[in-house]
Amino acid sequence: MKLRDEIETTLRGWHAYEAERGSAAVIDFDCAPTTAPTEPATSRLAVYRRLADLRARTVEAGADRLTTRLTADLAYLGALMGEHPPLGDYVRATQGCAAVGWRDDYVAYRGDQARQALGALGVGWGSETVRELRAVEGPIEAEEAPDAIRQAAGDYETVVRQATGSQAPFNLTIETAEVDAYWAYWLDGSGDNVRLRLNLRRAGFTKVAARQFALHEVLGHGLQSASWTARAAAQEVPWVRLMSVHAPQQVLLEGLAQALPLFVAPDDEQLVARTKFDHYNQLVRAELHIALNQGAGIAELAERARFRMPWTTEAAVADVLADRGADPQLRSYLWAYPAGIDWFANLAAADQATRTAALQAAYRDPLTPTDLATLWPAGPAIGGQDASGGFKASS
Repeated sequence: MKLRDEIETTLRGWHAYEAERGSAAVIDFDCAPTTAPTEPATSRLAVYRRLADLRARTVEAGADRLTTRLTADLAYLGALMGEHPPLGDYVRATQGCAAVGWRDDYVAYRGDQARQALGALGVGWGSETVRELRAVEGPIEAEEAPDAIRQAAGDYETVVRQATGSQAPFNLTIETAEVDAYWAYWLDGSGDNVRLRLNLRRAGFTKVAARQFALHEVLGHGLQSASWTARAAAQEVPWVRLMSVHAPQQVLLEGLAQALPLFVAPDDEQLVARTKFDHYNQLVRAELHIALNQGAGIAELAERARFRMPWTTEAAVADVLADRGADPQLRSYLWAYPAGIDWFANLAAADQATRTAALQAAYRDPLTPTDLATLWPAGPAIGGQDASGGFKASS
């Protein structure tokens, strides 16, 4: 696997270079940890030229998986150096799917589902929705959150392993941080060691949130990445073993992690309601993501956000827009959330054989949106529907 290994060496050097600058990480999970020292790259431009050369070689060799990964790396690195391609082109190159969005009637349908699920819990639909939902979900203190998440992960681990077929071991560390960033929870790691960080500035801790993020971060991202590590250790794999949020496995990672409650805890009314609510919110954020990148003004976007999500604060709206318009990493990566949760929420309503095949494949290899579509040809288009497309109502 000479070409793959050369790519990984280049990515490690790029990661070390960005780390020295205090910039965002290039590698978020290392599925092939090594003790060998890494020489930082000399510049972003040097990395770009090296990746372009490697891509030419992967094309010549017919190594499509490696070419897809290098396409994403080059697009993201180009954006770091000032390129600002149209959103559709950028997302296609990085996340590997379309960025066309969802029809109004489909967004409204998912909103109705969320409204009904929240209503069954006694939660209204308006400016107080988030506050009421938090009260229903059972608030807990920040210092209680790590133990609550560990407990929930232990409770769900067997059923998740049964659903996914994974037997990979993993070791979990939970840390707290206070960071002015969009994320409330973040998981990274190396090999079978996974680290969950809780952002005390953003996270709201409830009993339901502990269950949700045990599934999302620990048994979703953590076990999944450890499973890929175990597979890569057992055999030569044809994919780059360094995971990055700007690369096309992220739709799978974020999509399944968000929708996992629908597969393994469908009788947990509160958790399913939270998942449906999140699904709707992600589709609305996708609308803003597209409109912003098509030139819509801030005042118009803010009004739309407050109409669609009346529980959202002005500060949150401002962050949503800045992240999706100005940040090269988040302009790509945040599209994985709506694209992923929508596909997997629909998959949760498919037949059992299709669900099982997809989940087990997802814990063997870092699948791209193209891979997911191949697993379920009857599934919805990933990244949205065009104006003429219909949709199938599902639970």
